[in-house]
Amino acid sequence: MSKLSIMFNEIQFLKDFHIQLNNIRVEKELEDLRIKYLGKKGLITAYIHNSRMLELDERKNFCRKINKIKKEIMLILNEKKIYFQNKYIQKNIDLQKIDISLPGSRNKIGCMHPITTTIYYIESIFTQLGFEIITDSLEIENEYYNFSALNIPIFHPARDRKDTFWFNSNILLRTQTSNMQIHVIEKRNLPIKIIVPGKVYRKDYDQTHSPMFHQIEGLIIDQNINFANLKWIISNFLKIFFNEYVKIRFRSSYFPFTVLSAEVDIMRDDNTWLEILGCGMVHPNILQRFDIDTTKYSGIAFGIGVERILMLNYRINDLRTFTRNDLRFLKQFKQGRYFA
Repeated sequence: MSKLSIMFNEIQFLKDFHIQLNNIRVEKELEDLRIKYLGKKGLITAYIHNSRMLELDERKNFCRKINKIKKEIMLILNEKKIYFQNKYIQKNIDLQKIDISLPGSRNKIGCMHPITTTIYYIESIFTQLGFEIITDSLEIENEYYNFSALNIPIFHPARDRKDTFWFNSNILLRTQTSNMQIHVIEKRNLPIKIIVPGKVYRKDYDQTHSPMFHQIEGLIIDQNINFANLKWIISNFLKIFFNEYVKIRFRSSYFPFTVLSAEVDIMRDDNTWLEILGCGMVHPNILQRFDIDTTKYSGIAFGIGVERILMLNYRINDLRTFTRNDLRFLKQFKQGRYFA
């Protein structure tokens, strides 16, 4: 028997391997052990290389034995590698595990702006009264629809550049939602019964005025429409909106596009009156401009300032707070009455 065969003890060789394997704690150490036994300069490779000095028959038997051990070690190392991989995966799973006994973390839920909810609420009231909502309102307008077609004369102060945002001598940011009256009359057959919510623009900025604010325009053109119909609509709207008894009054006023014209006031807690909207009978000149027979048809119109009645309803003193994006202010309306 050759010296190499005597030196190689299969049982002791595997015993030494298992002792070293059991001392491994991380995957990197496992790779070092694989290289020590199976690498190009490893123990098994060295035994196979040195087997060339053996006789042919003895060499065959020795190589058969060493290859069997090599396969066994490879299998053990693969199993140990899978063990480390599974351990790593399980560790990550444990780190990501949700402890259902912990108190939940609540996401902050946003809410609609109080102006938006107020507009929706007003729309819901008027749709119950049979009004159609027109949403395609035009904020950039020309002089004809914003002024001339509404019977507003050329010398009217609203046309002045210190009061209105003009792009040029003809195009402007509309000063009222009444411009939509003309667009609707041009395109639709009678009868007409609409409301138009939208933004309007004027050069004002103080506690009760803003360069941009919201109006809701109302228009009815039909047979046998009179001022009594207008008073009934406005009175019922205000009582529904404020959800309580409110004292109101119609005060004679002047608007170029209505005659008779009135402003509607509501009594505040301190027994003073506050004007909240304007209204009146559509001026016959406007109807005749579009060949509407004024002996047969008549119309009523009104314009509601959304911020004004919202301020009154919640007793807010400064209109500018609605556009300052102060979450401390806006979050108060999260549980608001409108579509809550």
